[in-house]
Amino acid sequence: MNMGLFRAIEPEEKPQAGRPLADRMRPQTLDEFIGQEDLLGPGKPLRTQIERDELGSMLLWGPPGCGKTTLARIIAKRTRSEFLPFSAVLSGIKEIKEVMAKAQAVRRYGQRTIVFVDEVHRFNRAQQDAFLPHVEAGNILLIGATTENPSFEVIAPLLSRMKVYVLRALSEQQIAGLLRHALEDTERGLGKENAEASDAILDRIAVLANGDARAAYNTFEALVLGTHPDAQGKKILSDQRLEDVLQKKLLPYDKNREEHYNLISALHKSVRNSDADAALYWLARMLESGEDPLYIARRMVRMASEDIGLAEPGALAVTIAAKEAFDFIGPPEGFLALAQAAVYLSLAPKSNALYTAYGEVHEDLQSTIAEPVPLHLRNAVTGLLGHLGYGKGYQYAHNTEEKVTDMTCLPESLLGRSFYKPTDQGFEARIRQRMEEIRRIHSRSQAKKDEE
Repeated sequence: MNMGLFRAIEPEEKPQAGRPLADRMRPQTLDEFIGQEDLLGPGKPLRTQIERDELGSMLLWGPPGCGKTTLARIIAKRTRSEFLPFSAVLSGIKEIKEVMAKAQAVRRYGQRTIVFVDEVHRFNRAQQDAFLPHVEAGNILLIGATTENPSFEVIAPLLSRMKVYVLRALSEQQIAGLLRHALEDTERGLGKENAEASDAILDRIAVLANGDARAAYNTFEALVLGTHPDAQGKKILSDQRLEDVLQKKLLPYDKNREEHYNLISALHKSVRNSDADAALYWLARMLESGEDPLYIARRMVRMASEDIGLAEPGALAVTIAAKEAFDFIGPPEGFLALAQAAVYLSLAPKSNALYTAYGEVHEDLQSTIAEPVPLHLRNAVTGLLGHLGYGKGYQYAHNTEEKVTDMTCLPESLLGRSFYKPTDQGFEARIRQRMEEIRRIHSRSQAKKDEE
C-alpha cells in the first residue's frame, strides 16, 4: 500500500549498498540486540510482552545511540505490524492526521500499525494532542523516542496512556564488541575491507563515543574507509589515522590503568593546592581524553567535603549543581559546569578538619565498645519507657537563654573527647569562634554548679 511521504517501511529491510555502517549493522532480532538487559533480558517484562504480542503504546527514553529506533523496528517485525517512522522535526498536525487516517483504514483489514515518532519531545502540545484519540481508540500503537525527560516534554494526557521505558547508554565494552563484530562481518559489516584493528583502537573509539553506538560506528567506518592498504593489501588501523578522522589529537589515556589514576590524582592535588590553572588543565585533559564526566563530578564532590569542608560550605552545593548541570545539557557545553566547579574548589579556603574528625570517630568506633545511648537522650515513647528512666534529665536547649545546656551527649567512656577542630580558614573561623563561645558557656555553667 502506498503511504506517500509516510510509506510503510519494512523493518526487516535488507542491507543495501551505500547505507551507513550503523544502519547496516542494526540488529534484526531481540537476540542480536545489545544492552538494556534489565528490560530485554530473558524473562524480563518488556521482552515477554514483545514475544507474546501484548504491547501497548510506549515511550522509549534514553541517550542518543542506545537503540531506541532499533528496538521499535524489532517490535514491529516481531509483531508483524506496519511500521511508520514519523519525524517530529519535519511533520505537523496535517501530516499527523493523514497518517492516522491511513492507519485507521489499515486496521479495518486486521493489520496493526506501529507509528514510531522520533524526538517526540519536539512536538508542541497541539501536535501531541492530535495523537490522543487514535491511541485511545487503538488505531495505532504509538512508540515515541526521546532524549529528554518525558515528565517535562510530553503532555500528561498522552504520557498517561504510554508506558515509559528508560534505556541506558551502552558501556564501552559493549560498543567495542559491536565494532569488533562489524570488523569481522563480511555481509553487513566491514569484513571485506581486509582491515586490522587492535583492541586499544576499538576501546579508544568506544570511549570517545560516550555510550552512543551510532557515533562509534560512524567513526569506525570513516577510519576503515580512510585507511590505505599496506603492501600486503591490509588496512592497519592506527592512532594517527584515527586522529586524522577525528581532526583532533588523541591524548594518552587509559581509563582502567595507571594514566587514569595519575590524572585524577593530579586534578585532586591541584585543587587541594589552590591552583586553579592546573586544575583546569588536568580537568580538560581527562574530559578531552574520554573520561566519564560523572566520574570527575563525583570526585569533586569528594574534594568539597575532604579538602574544603566547612571552610566553604557552599562548595558541596556547587559541585552537586555542576553534576546536575552536566546531566541536564550534556557534553560539550556541560564541561563548562565542571570547569566552574573545579575553579571554585581551587580558590575556596581549605580545611580537612571535617575529614580528620570523621577519621578519628571511625578509629574510636573500632577501639571502644559500642555503649548504649545515655538514658537522658532517649525518647520515652511509652509509659513503661518513661518509668525505666528514658528521657530523665534531658535538658531542652531552646528553654535556655543562650540555647546551650551543660548536658552531656557522648557516651560515658568518651566524655571530654574532641573530634572536630576547625581551622581559621574561611567560614570555619566563625565556626571556631562559636565553639569557643559554647565552651565558655559550659565553663560558666560548671562554675555556677561548683558554687552551689
